[in-house]
Amino acid sequence: MKAVSLQDHLPPPPLHVAIIMDGNGRWARSHGLPRTSGHRRGAEAVRTVIKSAVDCGVSYLTLYGFSSENWSRPADEVNDLMGLLRFYLRSEIANLEKNGVRLRIIGESDRLAPDIVELIELAERKTAGNTKLTLTIALSYGGRAEITAAARRLAEEVKAGTLEARDIDDEAFAGRLFTAGMPDPDLLIRTSGEKRISNFLLWQLAYAEFVFVDTLWPDFTKEDFEEAIREYNQRERRFGSSGG
Repeated sequence: MKAVSLQDHLPPPPLHVAIIMDGNGRWARSHGLPRTSGHRRGAEAVRTVIKSAVDCGVSYLTLYGFSSENWSRPADEVNDLMGLLRFYLRSEIANLEKNGVRLRIIGESDRLAPDIVELIELAERKTAGNTKLTLTIALSYGGRAEITAAARRLAEEVKAGTLEARDIDDEAFAGRLFTAGMPDPDLLIRTSGEKRISNFLLWQLAYAEFVFVDTLWPDFTKEDFEEAIREYNQRERRFGSSGG
């Protein structure tokens, strides 16, 4: 008898899902716990959503892990988050390899501690050959800063004479973003009930479908992920056309 997979009862998945993982602090507060407990519980939800994406046949999953604005949080909280990141990078590589997941990190890496940068480079090297899912985590990331950096890169190339200004188009610009070589997200999910994109993938989300869910990130489940995909599949994607 043929085994039944999630893909047998779900509509075709989006190629690329992006998630703003919001609500760790509120989850901790609602349980009478310190914010660090919310972040740790949120890391468990990351494992859940990675497995869910693989099971559903999603090819690209991009998670907003730490924004450039998050550096302004209290030093103790930032230190705890960086410690959790170190733990995740050390402990999850084997699991990612086993599940065929390639890891990519995007953002301003020069703001991260040198040992974290080394861990990131090691994790990216070890998982580079995996093809089942590309997991991208945005760390020290801001959409405006990414766009500014891409514009600066193009200007430098024009000044150096390696690029003609008339050749700058959408494709050339996208090729200078952190996400170069990746398809744009089809679906953006934001947890916790907030309805904004918070400086995340401002260029790449131009034609994405947005699904906002009330669930706080630490409570986000496989069922929540599947329901978001169902909602996505009920949308009519027009890409600027008038539609029917």
